[in-house]
Amino acid sequence: MRFSNDKCKVWSLGPGKPWDQCRLGDGGVQSSPEEKDVGTLVDEKLHIVRTSCCISTLKEESSLLKLQEDTTNWFAGMGNLIKVLTRDIDHNAAHFFLDFENAQPTESEKEIYNQVNVVLKDAEGILEDLQSYRGAGHEIREAIQHPNDEKLQEKAWSAVVPLVGKLKKFYEFSQRLEAGLRGLLGALTSTPYSPTQHLEREQALAKQFAEILHFTLRFDELKMTNPAIQNDFSYYRRTLSRMRINNVPAEGENEVNNELANRMSLFYAEATPMLKTLSDATTKFVSENKNLPIENTTDCLSTMASVCRVMLETPEYRSRFTNEETVSFCLRVMVGVIILYDHVHPVGAFAKTSKIDMKGCIKVLKDQPPNSVEGLLNALRYTTKHLNDETTSKQIKSMLQ
Repeated sequence: MRFSNDKCKVWSLGPGKPWDQCRLGDGGVQSSPEEKDVGTLVDEKLHIVRTSCCISTLKEESSLLKLQEDTTNWFAGMGNLIKVLTRDIDHNAAHFFLDFENAQPTESEKEIYNQVNVVLKDAEGILEDLQSYRGAGHEIREAIQHPNDEKLQEKAWSAVVPLVGKLKKFYEFSQRLEAGLRGLLGALTSTPYSPTQHLEREQALAKQFAEILHFTLRFDELKMTNPAIQNDFSYYRRTLSRMRINNVPAEGENEVNNELANRMSLFYAEATPMLKTLSDATTKFVSENKNLPIENTTDCLSTMASVCRVMLETPEYRSRFTNEETVSFCLRVMVGVIILYDHVHPVGAFAKTSKIDMKGCIKVLKDQPPNSVEGLLNALRYTTKHLNDETTSKQIKSMLQ
């Protein structure tokens, strides 16, 4: 679908500024207080492909492109949609407001929404348990220093067993979260709609996808600052092995058998175990759905990153947040989808061809109070896949130093 030039207008081109030179085709367009045609061409996907007017003039005068008549039917029924037409023309990215605070499922979303909601309702409890996790460091040190004191050995074992029960619960929740993510990816990338259309139409599912990412980064931030987790689990495995050699019955062995213990050990060995789980799940989703173009998944992720960035850097959007926590929520979601994109896309999020404006995203992070985003910047530094590639610009690398 192409638009008539007569339907594409821009407000004042700069009256009284003779140095503002604009043209329409081969003919010049004089500066004037009247509305003028700037000759904007739009391709079949509604992407701006050529604008005869100087982009610098558009930005300087805060002009607003008006897509009239021909677009009315296309936008009908798209729901809570706010397009940002004066931003990132060079990225051809669709931007709209995602209502992370109030989005409710439509009838078509309810089946997936209800399945994922069963998982997410336990997320806050998992975070509370992790935050209150203190470990059995004292008991373990005492037992190691006095290996022949049976009472101290029993005391340490009694302290560690219930903690390993908690670690098992965290690990099993990661498996449930992975299943929920795969369900949401299936819904948000399926045909016939494009990923952008899915996010616009199915905002409740987009909100759940965001909540999974928000939980994931919060979990990993807490885990990274708690070395007791790996220490407790290592002691548990060593002691369990010794008990088996000596044929001593081990309380709690039925809860965490050897196979499960191996999987848990790999999980907790990761610096960011939940993020690694979601990255692997997303990569596996793409590889298993060979009939689904990889762009469906990567475009879904890049669009969410762009939406979060624009909502954070645009005052009129940010003012729509009624909860102060929504800002940190958007920041975590933005970082989460960047990391997933970087793991799934063949060239990653940092290449020049990436659909994510990495400089803009990093700038948004650095505009926040430093203490509130250092963990997120570290996630970009240390858990992405392509940051240190040769294709990553020196400017981006320096921004993350």
